[in-house]
Amino acid sequence: MSLESPAATADPRRWKALAVLGLIQFMLILDVTVVNVALPDIKTDLGFSQPGLSWVVNGYVLMAGGLLLLGGRLADVFGRKRLFLIGVAVFAIASMTCGFAQNPEMLVVSRFVQGVGEALAAPASLGLIALMFTDPLERMKALGIWGGIAGLGGTSGTVISGFLTDLASWRWIFLINVPVAVAALVIVPGLVSESRMKQGSQRPDYLGAFVGTAGLIAVVDGLIAAADHPWGSANVLLPLLGGLALISLMLVIESRSEAPLIPLSFFKNRTRVVSNFTTLFFSSSFFTYFFLLTLYQQQVLDWSPLKSGLSYLPFGLSIGAGIGIATALMPRLGVKPVLATGFFGVALGLFLTSTIGVDTGYASHVLPGMIVLGFSSGISFPAFGNASLHEVTGQDSSLASGVQNAMQQIGGALGLATLATLAIRHAEGLIEDGISPLVATVEGSQLAFRVGVAMCIIGGILVLALLEHVIAEPRNPLAEELAASGEAPA
Repeated sequence: MSLESPAATADPRRWKALAVLGLIQFMLILDVTVVNVALPDIKTDLGFSQPGLSWVVNGYVLMAGGLLLLGGRLADVFGRKRLFLIGVAVFAIASMTCGFAQNPEMLVVSRFVQGVGEALAAPASLGLIALMFTDPLERMKALGIWGGIAGLGGTSGTVISGFLTDLASWRWIFLINVPVAVAALVIVPGLVSESRMKQGSQRPDYLGAFVGTAGLIAVVDGLIAAADHPWGSANVLLPLLGGLALISLMLVIESRSEAPLIPLSFFKNRTRVVSNFTTLFFSSSFFTYFFLLTLYQQQVLDWSPLKSGLSYLPFGLSIGAGIGIATALMPRLGVKPVLATGFFGVALGLFLTSTIGVDTGYASHVLPGMIVLGFSSGISFPAFGNASLHEVTGQDSSLASGVQNAMQQIGGALGLATLATLAIRHAEGLIEDGISPLVATVEGSQLAFRVGVAMCIIGGILVLALLEHVIAEPRNPLAEELAASGEAPA
């Protein structure tokens, strides 16, 4: 019997593979935030309407979030290496068509396809890493590196976008993905081996995933249409009601499926239900903050894309500080007080941001809210991870983390559609009353930020009232995401 450690017998290519997989995950997460700074230039060049501009963000996150669980199941069934390569190829082709987009429709459709690429590649990537690193300590380190790279992608998107948009063109925020993806397609096949579930495993519920995603898209379409049409008009009601009907149909399909993407029994745990539900409030405010503040900086303050991108550097630093402090405090205080503090802190950051005006300065009105919101968001991320994984078995950890990630992206899309529409309608009403467009735009954003304040306060109250007392060990949620990646989800 061999007495060699798992690390000694592990795949010698694993660290090189981690570097390539981490780079691809950086690229995938980057594309959630990289568009924000470029939005004003995209609007001008392609002729987007103000409401339609939000689809540049929503198209990506809706498809990525809506199909994330299906992508994970497809990787388990058909092979993680195969699905990763397919996802990266889809993402690369869509990035190219984004970069060469000639009209709003071409860009939005391409963003939808990019989201499909992420939904296929991201969970497969995690599965490959979890299987290559068989030693528990090495696996935790590897997945921690992978998660850190992903987080860096999310926080550096605005800075990278500012440089590329200002010094070259907004098209390069998409075209730069192509050589990275091509390099991965060439290198990865030689670094990782194929892996999949045992034969005979049930196939995933395709119909439920597609119907649910279609329902979400329809609901967001109705909310965005409300910026230009009355709430009672067919343009708003038909997609809203149709989308809700499709989501209801998805629930029926899932309840009758032999292999549902999310078994209804999964939601019996109160802490997980509260965590995933309140994620909608958090993500709605978080995505809206980036979208509206960037437009304010460039359209009202007349900042360049580069200046706007660099202005978010303190945000990334404060998030990192928040994550570190939350990770240290949770084992002592538990998840509930840390997560509630995060919610109330985000509310305070949004309130401070809502004091912006036509002539206000960065240091006096933008920076304070940015630091508070970034730090509070950093506190929230580890707490969300632990709450969403409360009392899950190793076999359910993939499902639990996948649900949490999907709720983050879906909540961001729904919240952005709702709050951005609210801001636009309020601004248009003020303009009709004779208020100057710049003042009206600022007051519309102020209203959206204050609604975000209310949502985060409600989220914090729900956490205090309903979350169970959870004492968390310091953990990286990504390290648990595919802890049982070689097994079928329960």
